Amino acid sequence: MRTLAVVGGGAIGLSVAWRAAEAGWQVTLFDPAVGSGASWVAGGMLAPLSEGWPGEDRVLEFGAAALARWPEFAARLESVSGAQVFVADETLTVALDGADAADLRTVADWVGGHGHELRVLDRAGVRALEPALARTVRAGLLASAEPAIDNRRLLDGLRHAVAAAGVELRAEEITDLDALAHDQIVLAAGAASARLWPGLPVRPVKGEILRLRHRPGAAPAPRRVIRARVHGRPVYLVPRRDGIVVGATQYEAGFDTAVTVAGVRDLIADAEAVLPGIGEYELAEAAAGSRPGSPDNLPLIGRLADRVIAATGHGRNGMLTVPLTVDAVLALLDGTVLAEAQAADPQRFSTTPGAPSLSTAGGVR
Repeated sequence: MRTLAVVGGGAIGLSVAWRAAEAGWQVTLFDPAVGSGASWVAGGMLAPLSEGWPGEDRVLEFGAAALARWPEFAARLESVSGAQVFVADETLTVALDGADAADLRTVADWVGGHGHELRVLDRAGVRALEPALARTVRAGLLASAEPAIDNRRLLDGLRHAVAAAGVELRAEEITDLDALAHDQIVLAAGAASARLWPGLPVRPVKGEILRLRHRPGAAPAPRRVIRARVHGRPVYLVPRRDGIVVGATQYEAGFDTAVTVAGVRDLIADAEAVLPGIGEYELAEAAAGSRPGSPDNLPLIGRLADRVIAATGHGRNGMLTVPLTVDAVLALLDGTVLAEAQAADPQRFSTTPGAPSLSTAGGVR
């Protein structure tokens, strides 16, 4: 039987391990703390359309292809684990001033030109959908095809799925891919991937989130994902069964995952500007993680060497891109390339004349 080592036990690594084991591989997953890191503190938004911006055509195309795969992926996971991961069906981006309202129209026009529908709402339209939002909201952009998931339910379901598929979990930190004797290796170590493959353009991007628990008498949580910009800072509110996840700050801070006073202050202030009643919620958790960022906001999914496949660099869209990443990795393990994932080939960063290829940057062949 063909053997596969998956290095990294976040949502990407767990999903690859599960599906590869189902496909007949003997899979060992290496991670000292499975299901932790950036996957544990994610918001769970699946929003490639409302996050789109003119000029980011490849990012939009990749994200839309990933979104289209989510219903089948979620149904498959539920069938083996019982996990029901969806927590919202739509995303509503709101504008608090005239400049942001103009940006919403720009996004709607550009995304519409690529064949995806977004609906611009006036103040009354926003309040009809989410009456608890602030009266200062001027306009909204409704993406009726953009749901959200509960990342922790997803991780619980994936833990069950890998166990059912016979994946061996080893709580070990891998420091040298050469030490792995498996036929194939999938590098899915998130922001730490560059430590195992020097030259891989993946860096840690710090993000802080808050989990707020609903209390009796407090305003109900929005039914949709709510996104906005407040004082130039992006903020999102994602419903959960017992409250709301508020995120997310973004810093170039290395592997620092300490939650800062300033980060919590800004998130609470920005969230309250959008949903005034949020002050009555319980502050249940403040957490931070290191997103694996790439230079062009696309992940790195492709061969680094004969035995090594990268599945990393997903940035803030790690949850969104899980199903497409899995399909792309399975194709590579089968000796083919998935067309929808070609833009994520890590070799796109090795086109400078005289630059070393990523396939020669590491030690495993």
